[in-house]
Parts: sequence; structure tokens; C-alpha cells
Amino acid sequence: MAGERVKIEVQEREERGSAASRRLRKAGHIPGVLYGRGKKPHAISIGERDLRKALTGPAGLHAILDVVLAGQKTSHPSILKDYQADVISGRLAHIDLQEVRLDQPIQAQVVIELVGEAAGSIEGGVLSQVTREINVEALPLEVPDRIEVDVTAMQMGDTLRLIDVAAQDGVTFLDDPEETVIATVTVPTQIVEPEPEEEEELEEGEELAEGEEAPEAAEGEEPAEGEAQAAEESSEE
Repeated sequence: MAGERVKIEVQEREERGSAASRRLRKAGHIPGVLYGRGKKPHAISIGERDLRKALTGPAGLHAILDVVLAGQKTSHPSILKDYQADVISGRLAHIDLQEVRLDQPIQAQVVIELVGEAAGSIEGGVLSQVTREINVEALPLEVPDRIEVDVTAMQMGDTLRLIDVAAQDGVTFLDDPEETVIATVTVPTQIVEPEPEEEEELEEGEELAEGEEAPEAAEGEEPAEGEAQAAEESSEE
């Protein structure tokens, strides 16, 4: 939901370094930096619960945070610029906030959400989402939390590109409209089972299985070299 603003109070950090950051996290606070518009950055800390509550609302990560430094009354409209999360626990480890002017556009990444069931999927095709986020430019309060794209009209073999997505009021798409593929509907791949191979004949020198007799030569077929020599020796006797 564009236009959501959340007030959040932060503390200025006096101690820096990894050890101080670990102590903050253990106490339930997230270390971070507030970057001002041409001003000196503030090293801050935010309560983890307060931050999660602010960023899990309707606007999600695109919420406008009215940041108030402890002991002050002035608020600083800001957006989430970047964040780091712990690989194992998934908990936020550090955040960067960027102060913005509400009357100047900003650039952001917005999630693409496919809605509906493609006609080609009903016929057995496979719907694949190729692009999940696009880059946009809009006023801070006009950045959408997501862009919904209806795929119900997509037939087998269709390709949906950014140029096919309906324009959003106050939002400019920054990615190449012709080259950015949003979704496709393709014919499912058929798996052909290989035919069973015939048993190979015994190669020369290969021993027969126990109890198996050697095949007799067919009528008119010349005996093998060893057999012919044995026959000659027998006739001489």
C-alpha cells in the first residue's frame, strides 16, 4: 500500500565496532546508519520488535519511516536502503536508512505478483515466472508494495513482457520493456523412455556359462580354423 508512514524512534550509538554491535543485538536492538540528505550520517540503533512491526505492515519494505532521534522532535522521512541478516537465524543484523524528500522521486525494486490461472496452463502448459522484481521510479509515497499482473489470457506458447504490463499511476518502469520477460507458458517436456537393448552376443574368447553347450555350425557354414585342422589330422590317421 503506497503512502503508508510509520513513526519509529531510534537511539544514537556512541560505541562502534563488532563487539558493541553484538551487545546491542543481545539486548534486542539492531545497529544501523541513518544517511541524511547531504548531512553527516548518524550511527543509530533500533528496537528489533519496533523495526519488524514497521517493515511487516501493508507497505512492507517500502514503508516510509518517520525516524525520530531520541530526545528530539524533528522527524526524518526515510526509506530502508539496505539491510543484512544473519545467515543461520535469519534475524536482522544491520540496517541502512536513507532520508528522503517526499516531493522528489526515488528508485526502488518492486515485486511482480502473477494473479489468475493462465488459459495455457489449463490446457496442460507450464506457466513460468521469469522476472520477480522490476526497477521503478516514483515519489516515496507512491512506490507500490507490489505490482499484480493478470495472466489468465496467456495461451500455450505465449510470452508476457514488461511492455504488456498495465501502466501504474505515478510509477515509471525503468527496465527495458521489450527485453524484460515477465512470464511464459510452454509445452511440457515429454520424457521418452529408452527401448531395452538386445542382449549382446558372446564375444570371441568369452567363456560360456557352466553347463552351456557351444552352438553348432549352421549347414553350409565353414568350420572355424581350429575345427578344420582337427578334422584333417583325424583323416590322416
